[in-house]
Amino acid sequence: MVGNERTDHAERLSVAHRVVDGIRVVTLRGEIDHTAKGLLAGVLVPEGDAALPPRVVADLEGVTFMDSSGINSFILAHQHLTAAHGWLRIAGAQEAVRRVLGLVGVDTVIDCHPTVEQALDG
Repeated sequence: MVGNERTDHAERLSVAHRVVDGIRVVTLRGEIDHTAKGLLAGVLVPEGDAALPPRVVADLEGVTFMDSSGINSFILAHQHLTAAHGWLRIAGAQEAVRRVLGLVGVDTVIDCHPTVEQALDG
């Protein structure tokens, strides 16, 4: 594990990220809504940082709410990372967030896992 951890804060969303075995793990806590979409997009797919791997696990264990802005951010990140020969996986989503992901079909496009460890293992 590489210890490049940093936390950023939006109004209701905090983000920490680290690299584990060449995979970026982005840990999100709080609410993902329209006020957080810019922050979310920036950590899932950082602009101009080719040093970061195009493989990302989004840890949603601490996310209590997500609206369509979050759905759009994850779909756009998935498309961008896939085009860069990488991938996006979602891990640890709480029941309310899992329900939203399932209702709109995100779980059929982006691999969703119960834990970060399972997402890292693929």
